[in-house]
Amino acid sequence: MTGTILVQARDTAKLNVEILNAIDEHRYVDTWKLFEQHMQMEGFPRKSVVNRLLTGFAESLDAQWLEKAYGMVEQAYEESKQNLLEKEPLIYLSLALAKCGLSVAASTILRKLVETEQFPPVTAWSAILAHMSQTAPGAYLAAELILEIGYLFQDGRVDPRKKSNAPLIAMKPNTTAFSIALAGCLLFGTTRKAEQLLDMMPQIGVKADANLLIVMAHIYERNGRREELRKLQRHIDEACNLTGVQFRQFYNCLLSCHLKFGDLEAASNMVMKMLRKAKEAQNSLAAATLVLEAAGNDNRPLTAKSSGQSQQGSNGLHNVSLIKNQIIAYDEFSRDRNFLKLGDEAKEVLLNLLAKLQTQVELITTEHGILQPTETIYVKLVKVFLEVGKIKDLAQFLIKVEKEDCPVSNDDSALVHVINTCISLGWLDQAHDFLDEMRFAGVRTGSSVYASLLKAYCKANRPREVASLLRDAQKAGIQLDSSCYDTMIQSRVLQQDTQGALNLFKEMKEAKIPRGGNEEFDRLVKGCATNGEAGLMAKLLREIREGQKLDSGVHDWNNVIHFFCKKRLMQDAEKALEKMRSLGHTPNAQTFHSMVTGYAAIGGKYIEVTELWGEMKSLASSTPMKFDQELLDSLLYTFVRGGFFGRANEVVDMMEKGNMFIDKYKYRTLFLKYHKTLYKGKAPKFQTESQLKKREAALTFKKWVGLY
Repeated sequence: MTGTILVQARDTAKLNVEILNAIDEHRYVDTWKLFEQHMQMEGFPRKSVVNRLLTGFAESLDAQWLEKAYGMVEQAYEESKQNLLEKEPLIYLSLALAKCGLSVAASTILRKLVETEQFPPVTAWSAILAHMSQTAPGAYLAAELILEIGYLFQDGRVDPRKKSNAPLIAMKPNTTAFSIALAGCLLFGTTRKAEQLLDMMPQIGVKADANLLIVMAHIYERNGRREELRKLQRHIDEACNLTGVQFRQFYNCLLSCHLKFGDLEAASNMVMKMLRKAKEAQNSLAAATLVLEAAGNDNRPLTAKSSGQSQQGSNGLHNVSLIKNQIIAYDEFSRDRNFLKLGDEAKEVLLNLLAKLQTQVELITTEHGILQPTETIYVKLVKVFLEVGKIKDLAQFLIKVEKEDCPVSNDDSALVHVINTCISLGWLDQAHDFLDEMRFAGVRTGSSVYASLLKAYCKANRPREVASLLRDAQKAGIQLDSSCYDTMIQSRVLQQDTQGALNLFKEMKEAKIPRGGNEEFDRLVKGCATNGEAGLMAKLLREIREGQKLDSGVHDWNNVIHFFCKKRLMQDAEKALEKMRSLGHTPNAQTFHSMVTGYAAIGGKYIEVTELWGEMKSLASSTPMKFDQELLDSLLYTFVRGGFFGRANEVVDMMEKGNMFIDKYKYRTLFLKYHKTLYKGKAPKFQTESQLKKREAALTFKKWVGLY
């Protein structure tokens, strides 16, 4: 027996050396076979070998070996041998996992480090967060990690004067970490989760820098928080280190929010203000100063800036691609005691995330450092004006725009494109109203728009309107072409008005109108139909036909309900929801998310949440309301916390059918925290049907999270 033990001891010692040699020579297949032999003989190798295995596999940046390394970590924790695992190798492995898109494994290692009080410094884990935020599940987990780690520091729980708290304080989320998580949330649409992060920032003393201010603006715009945007505007206007690109993003967000609320006055005033400032700058000596300042702030003329941005963007993407596909050697990593290189890497990836946000700005552009409206904002504004029937106000706005903007020709003005769009959509009366407003304002236009409307009236068999429009054209000094007269003559013939047809023919001859029709409108319509480039008209037609109709009341009531829920005034929130319904506004996912999180914050309101869940399912079957990941996740959290596992399983099924990411680690932790002893023993002999169903639902959920 003694001989056998000595042989085994000698063999394991030899195996340890062979494992180290194999990993140093990057013979990963041999390494794994030797490790498995050791596990069969004696379990885990010694501590130094285990950690070298982790770092060696991490250096490979190969998903197969990274998963093997992560499996080793999981097994060590399951067997309560986490003392074999050192902090730095685990951080290094987590970074490699994040770079390869294995976000769940990367975040689990970070969570394990926090649980075992091996606190990773924020410079290290913010880089891991940055790589996680490149995918939707990773971005969601990044936000969860910030919330979990930030919770430890809320309301001054950690005393910075105690030396023993130094490692914990070094882990505290900073501005870069928040910016990364928030940018990830924006890129993948989890903006209500992002707002939870914003609420946490003042509680742990994190201050916003220029980048974070702009990210906040994007979040407020997405969630329809116009008042928050207005408060933020003061900080934006006073900030001295903002670039022109950042100013453009903020005012794009503010303008977009005005449109969401149907505030046409505020939106059109913003557009006019931009146009006036641009005109003043172009017509004064101050333009030269502005150009110089703009050059200092990276605000070159639009053509130069576009090419510069694309070049910078491509370089940034190239750099991030290199960062993602490479990892520094562990020896170099371990020498950087303060993880400064990882901190720089986090900032580099953050800049790439912010560059992606810049591409979403479509309402405002910059020329010579001056903000100017794009064609897209005109399209969106016109659509809302038309929806609410404010023809006169729209015409007056567009006429003011023409005076500031000076179109190339009367037939190519924004107002003419709007009239042609109305004609194309069959809104002939609105088109006629626009022409009247132009005439009353003394704005001249070409013959093509009159010709288009006249032909449309003829086609619709509306002789009175044809006669009225003909008089208007004559008063305005517009000479219609032969194609218009041909159309009118054909219309009279169809109405059996032979005399009228002859009179029109005579009038055409006397005016010596040449043959050949005006093809401008036909060209525009054909271009729109074939997705050709027909400028503003094509975009407007597409926006009206495909865009959702504005319901600004929903945003107003959502803000009211959100305010009450945030203040935990749930009775007032319930009354507001009831009033919202009574006024005919259908609650959406954002409405229900506010209510559910509000109930969760005060605790114990599980019956109320269950009733909301029933209403949601009913609405989803009868209206276009869609469940999103954030709403379902908030419901799942509440049901698991309250032990409503039947409802929790319904939510899980819905999320899995919708291919939504679920943070199982969070729910496993939640179950162990509140229901650890639930249904652990044998089932009682006598159970009611209700008790049996509850037990089965709990066990189903327990199995789903991997505890049964």
